[in-house]
Amino acid sequence: MEKIFYGENENQFGELRLPEGKGPHPVAVVIHGGFWKAHFGLDLMTDMAEDLTANGFATWNIEYRRVGQEGGAWPGTLTDVALATDYVSTLADTYPLDLTRVITIGHSAGGHLALWLAGRHRIPDKSELHITNNPLPISAVVSLAGVSDLDMMYGVHHFRDKLFSLDPNNPTAELLKGSPEEHPERYKEASPIELLPLGVQQVLVHGALDINVPIGISDHYHREAQEAGDFVKLVELPDAEHFMIIDTSTEAWAAVREEMLLLINKG
Repeated sequence: MEKIFYGENENQFGELRLPEGKGPHPVAVVIHGGFWKAHFGLDLMTDMAEDLTANGFATWNIEYRRVGQEGGAWPGTLTDVALATDYVSTLADTYPLDLTRVITIGHSAGGHLALWLAGRHRIPDKSELHITNNPLPISAVVSLAGVSDLDMMYGVHHFRDKLFSLDPNNPTAELLKGSPEEHPERYKEASPIELLPLGVQQVLVHGALDINVPIGISDHYHREAQEAGDFVKLVELPDAEHFMIIDTSTEAWAAVREEMLLLINKG
């Protein structure tokens, strides 16, 4: 494993792992979750990255500035993952990477970012999130309990806080620095469902027992993506909760690995 910086900030780096063999290797851009918050880091995905590498993928497990850190939240969190992903083309100058087979795979908030990366070519030029006219092409996306609809996720937390008279704790609002009513353009530019059709294969894996990100979010996105003309597959795991799908000791992870290998064998 090599730690490589794609920017100047201490959080703008990734961990590159290469499988055995000469390559060129398919690439999995691995994106951790944690509701975009600072106290969660890329170590959440270490076991997953190692497993994918053992199964033939070069993995680029990326870190990024997060909510609670200088430069994190809107727009830095999103532009960081964009910069990190585009940096794969620079890595390919030194390492045997197949730029025609790049899959983004993320969990929870990382699932949101994985989908967003595949759709950012549809962001308006005037957007703060638009950092290049030639983003690295993504061949497929795997969203693991991903927040594919930011407006809906905002609504879930807002309802809970209101129902139980809790102090506001809305991670989506913290990411975008406001509500959908305050910043409608940010929700349109940052939410994958607003960027449909993405134009790439998408696999949504979600546990039916998930209480962190309701499976209804993936179900709704799945229907909207199909209607928009995208090739999208929803894999519902009836016995899995939120974190089982990134635990490499579980059957849930085995299902994720199988989906990744299917995508690469089609590529």
